[in-house]
Order: sequence, then structure tokens, then C-alpha cells
Amino acid sequence: MVMTDLYLWAKTLHIVSVVAWMAAMFYLPRLMVYHVAAERGSVQSETFKVMERRLLKLICNPAMISTWIFGLLLAWQGGFFADGWLHAKLALVLVLSGLHGFLSRCVKDFAADRNRRSARFYRIINEVPTVLLLLIVILVIFKPM
Repeated sequence: MVMTDLYLWAKTLHIVSVVAWMAAMFYLPRLMVYHVAAERGSVQSETFKVMERRLLKLICNPAMISTWIFGLLLAWQGGFFADGWLHAKLALVLVLSGLHGFLSRCVKDFAADRNRRSARFYRIINEVPTVLLLLIVILVIFKPM
């Protein structure tokens, strides 16, 4: 396999990973919005706990890890580490990863019936990945720096 083929495979896997990660990042806080309304200990609450845990462990975590792996591989193969746009993109992806970590903590809180946040809070948090995605895509497409 020539380097160009490796780059194209890395780009393909990076895009697929990003799509899966973003889908999970959009859905997880939305589940939490509905989970807040479920009575603690109810069948509905227990169902949300399973859904949140599975979404996090089976989709969100692996997708984030593969996004980072293939993204760093692309940056290395493309020689982009000196480019300002990549530094800005990496900063935004770090913020997104921090949000991922925060949502992971929220899943643990819900699992232990310790959630203290409102549905409104999760509705607002649900918008953060969209804003970050928009900024990241702009940086990748226009490479302004």
C-alpha cells in the first residue's frame, strides 16, 4: 500500500469515527433530558441508565478514541502539525473531549441516582457539540491560519 492509500484510508476512518462520535454526543445529552423526568427507581429510569451506559461504552468512547487516532495520523501524514488551523482544531477537539468526559461523569451520576441537574441544563449542553462541530469543520475546510 502506498502512502497515498494509507492517507485516504486514515481519512475515511477518521470521518466515519467523527460521524459516530458526534451522533453519540448529540444523543447522550438528549437521553439525559428525558431521564431527568423519569422517577428514580422506575422502569423508565432504569431503561435510560442502560441506554446511556451502552451508548457511552459501545459507541461514544470507541468513536472518540478512533477519531483521535486517525486524526493524529492524518495530521502526521499531511505534515499539518506546524499549521495554526490544526492547533485551533485540536484545541476545539480537546474541548469536545472534555465535554465527553463531563457527560461520562453525568452517566455515572445518573447510574447512582445522583443527578442534580435540570432538563434545561442538558438541553443547553446538547447544543455545545453542534457549535464545536461547526467551528471544527470551518477550520478544516478553510484552513484560515
